[in-house]
Amino acid sequence: MSEDTKRETTIVIDGRVLPGQLDEQIIRDVVHGFYAKIRSDVLLGPLFNKAIAPHDWPPHLTTMCDFWSSLMLRTGRYDGLPLPPHLTLPGLGEQHFRRWLGLFRATVNNLCPPEIAALFMERALRIAHSFRLALAHNRGESTLTIEPITAESL
Repeated sequence: MSEDTKRETTIVIDGRVLPGQLDEQIIRDVVHGFYAKIRSDVLLGPLFNKAIAPHDWPPHLTTMCDFWSSLMLRTGRYDGLPLPPHLTLPGLGEQHFRRWLGLFRATVNNLCPPEIAALFMERALRIAHSFRLALAHNRGESTLTIEPITAESL
């Protein structure tokens, strides 16, 4: 890592100092690797490829890098609302989130040191649960029976 890309501040999330190896390159590798898996997946590919036109994938990947950079490195590069586009996806359900999490876990486990992979997965599991609750609420369904998906259950 060059001197230009090293973090100059210590980032603490959930009371833990982030590992120094977590940088923009890892985030980019994770985002691009993950969405490559998504686009070719039998279950998720059609859903994502219908929602995102081929020419919109490069800006989407940039936005997702900004999202994860803001989430993991506290860069503030993402100021959007990630939930609304997902609310319009018909039939989005638990099986989709389980596949999403499984592909994400495979990606981070392949590309990241274990400590960083675990941090990514903690965030992904929280996001999935939050989105599942919001989807149910938006559909007028009860949220009381929605249990978080755990890493162990994937």
